Amino acid sequence: MSDVKKVVLAYSGGLDTSVIVKWLQETYNCEVVTFTADIGQGEEVEPARAKAQALGVKEIYIEDLREEFVRDYVFPMFRANTIYEGEYLLGTSIARPLIAKRLIEIANETGADAISHGATGKGNDQVRFELGGYALKPGVKVIAPWREWDLTSREKLMAYCEEHNIPVDFSNKKKKSPYSMDANLLHISYEGGILEDPWAEAEDDMWRWSVSPEAAPDTPTYVELTFEKGDIVAIDGEALKAHEVLEKLNKVGGDNGIGRLDIVENRYVGMKSRGCYETPGGTIMLRAHRAIESLTLDREEAHLKDQLMPKYAEVIYNGYWWSPERRMLQAAIDETQKNVSGVVRMKLYKGNATVVGRKSEQSLFDESIATFEDDAGAYNQKDAEGFIKLNALRLRIAAGKGRQQS
Repeated sequence: MSDVKKVVLAYSGGLDTSVIVKWLQETYNCEVVTFTADIGQGEEVEPARAKAQALGVKEIYIEDLREEFVRDYVFPMFRANTIYEGEYLLGTSIARPLIAKRLIEIANETGADAISHGATGKGNDQVRFELGGYALKPGVKVIAPWREWDLTSREKLMAYCEEHNIPVDFSNKKKKSPYSMDANLLHISYEGGILEDPWAEAEDDMWRWSVSPEAAPDTPTYVELTFEKGDIVAIDGEALKAHEVLEKLNKVGGDNGIGRLDIVENRYVGMKSRGCYETPGGTIMLRAHRAIESLTLDREEAHLKDQLMPKYAEVIYNGYWWSPERRMLQAAIDETQKNVSGVVRMKLYKGNATVVGRKSEQSLFDESIATFEDDAGAYNQKDAEGFIKLNALRLRIAAGKGRQQS
């Protein structure tokens, strides 16, 4: 059927990708290399090794990519205060370029001529994986089983497993969550099930990382976040690696009911999708980062950066992390972060992450000018008269021509 001799599969060890291993072996008569990444999904990844071995896989890659994920992908994205369509913190989107990069690197290391993934043909992930793959290895062949096979339901997948003796815990098959979930250190997402009705409220026992705001502690938690050049480097004075920062903020945020989100978003492939997300650490990071920027960025610099952000968010959401436009935007964003250093104090209480203090040696806040008390001549109020009249000049001329606004 094909000249594919070896393919690298993004392998979770779950039902879908276990079926894909056998399907690739049978359909393409090729060798399969599996790649399993630990990006903080909260589940053990090592069991994937035994599952892959049972399927006859000889080359098995299992890697801890948590630090690289947060340091080189999450943190650069948060320097831009990135949100998609006003709400979504892009937890799934930002993980895909790293996985695509490692798929290509492993393909090069093993001499594979193809890569494969388990993304369905309806979502954004197929686009993200494949755009990354083509950007990094233009001639690579991509095999997307969900666009080729006829195993279109969980029942058909289970039947395939039984027919081909694929090891699956059949005793637990009825206990599977009704939701399609994706998790990494930045977030966990939920789709499907009752969420396919946008009017239906998500069940409280769906959420895994956070307590409900109603059940959160009755006393607030305070945390102090230290920034250096736009990135958090310490919490409450304790220096931490990038992935440790997010792990700690996820825990304290989840304990205080922070980071739940229920949205309908516009997928790149054209359809609307309802999803629920838990992003406790990211929610805290975003608000704290904007707070330290409010002290340290020039007004026009900050405003221009805010104008660039929606485009930057769209680029990442749609899968163009490896594009020239993302690199261009990233260079501009990173340039603004040179003086974004200092400390932000956050108050976490019943679902709210509130900024209650910020300080920085790079602060542009001048108390002697901003004060409502006697400023000892630091600011001359009379200067405002000419400033206002000059800015009103075009309005006065238009009004003089009878062009008053209705």
